[in-house]
Amino acid sequence: MYDYIEGEIVEKTPTFIVIDTGNIGYFINISLNTFTRVPDRNHCKLFIHQIIREDAHLLFGFVNKQEREIFRQLISVSGIGANTARLILSSLTPDDVVKAINEGNVYLLKSVKGIGIKTAQRVIVDLKGKVGKEADMAEIFKTESNTILEESLSALVHLGFTKSLADKVVRQILTEKKDQSVEDVVKEALKRL
Repeated sequence: MYDYIEGEIVEKTPTFIVIDTGNIGYFINISLNTFTRVPDRNHCKLFIHQIIREDAHLLFGFVNKQEREIFRQLISVSGIGANTARLILSSLTPDDVVKAINEGNVYLLKSVKGIGIKTAQRVIVDLKGKVGKEADMAEIFKTESNTILEESLSALVHLGFTKSLADKVVRQILTEKKDQSVEDVVKEALKRL
């Protein structure tokens, strides 16, 4: 299984790209989203999903891991093949796909050519709450501020502030400046509360 292919662009079209690496030209199917985000310069790196069938070995390339993961989740749905998933990612941005699924927006998914209402509903039922989890987890573990957040909240609650109000203020402080101690966060929060 390939994770990514990096090399020189030999040919680039809205549906496929040919990358030369190690004197081998890889024909890689891409979405329109990836096409627009791949640089026009000669060097390129694409994250790969490989499909091996009896009659073909197919490579699908994505500009980032998020789009590849959404593609993989889409093809796990009954009735959604690789080309249909690529068509969805060509018609909508990966963020729009995640939002449509998690909000249950059948009509946005149905707006993609070849996707009927039943298929759109099946995608939502199968993937709601599952799509976009990696991005959420990365956001949660991005910094060590979770401990700082929890300790700051605990201190403010013990000082008599409501947890919901304190949580909002502490999160805002940590968003503005990430590298702060609990003491700094609590002091700043006391000024704002």
